[in-house]
Amino acid sequence: MASEEMYLQYHGLLLPKETHSPESLKFVRKYTFSDSDVLAVTYPKSGTIWMQEILPLLLNGGDLTPIHTIPNWDRAPWLEETRLAVVVDQLPSPRALVSHLPYHLMSPSFLASKAKVIYVMRNPKDVVVSSYYFHQMAGFLPDPGTFEEFMEKFLEGRVLFGKWTDHVKSWKHTELGDRIMYITYEEMVQDLPAALRRMSDFLGRNLSEEVIEKIAENCSFETMKTNTMSNFSLIPKVLMDDNKSPFLRKGVVGDWKNHFTFRAADQIHIGHFKRAGE
Repeated sequence: MASEEMYLQYHGLLLPKETHSPESLKFVRKYTFSDSDVLAVTYPKSGTIWMQEILPLLLNGGDLTPIHTIPNWDRAPWLEETRLAVVVDQLPSPRALVSHLPYHLMSPSFLASKAKVIYVMRNPKDVVVSSYYFHQMAGFLPDPGTFEEFMEKFLEGRVLFGKWTDHVKSWKHTELGDRIMYITYEEMVQDLPAALRRMSDFLGRNLSEEVIEKIAENCSFETMKTNTMSNFSLIPKVLMDDNKSPFLRKGVVGDWKNHFTFRAADQIHIGHFKRAGE
């Protein structure tokens, strides 16, 4: 299948047809946000699956039942994907949701609500490496080619959800005030309990230290990698082939150093971090 047949275009962004449809994108525009909804927003490959594990546990006080009985795509569904319409009425309140949408494509209902957002950022050099391997194992995405070829597409925004810089800038310049919290993937890797405390306080959960430690232990990379509700092993191999590359591959900071030349690293560092700060 040609690469253009695998995508649909949405306001200039590339979205995979396997998980998105014109109907799902209409549904998200009509979705009514509750003031208690919590949305984790990321650029792809920046910690989305991690947040699908974390958010329900923060919101339910550390009850581990959902992460052992419900696939992550149903316990914290993507706002823009087809699955939301199927499971939205089954979600407990407060609802945990995730999204890759840029800020300017959020619905009027979201803007008018008091729903909170946790925006997770990740070093774009690690993002491009993670995305490269994801394209290798995802049967519903085009072959990435060589790493150098894929990096060029990434820099030009010819990848899922467009340019990293545009996405980050859209969420750094909002009018959400105290409704939005920013955190980095690197902060979460360095000290997950501390990151969870920040999120808990932001969400007004005020969880005990014991609960924070329990959530951290069950949201570790090692634990998630063995959890069939979280590691995407339930997905048919024709769609996600972990023999080509595990979905939960490394979960580390700095793997880009094993893939980039110094020249390429400078190119993506200067071009992306500078523009994202504009």
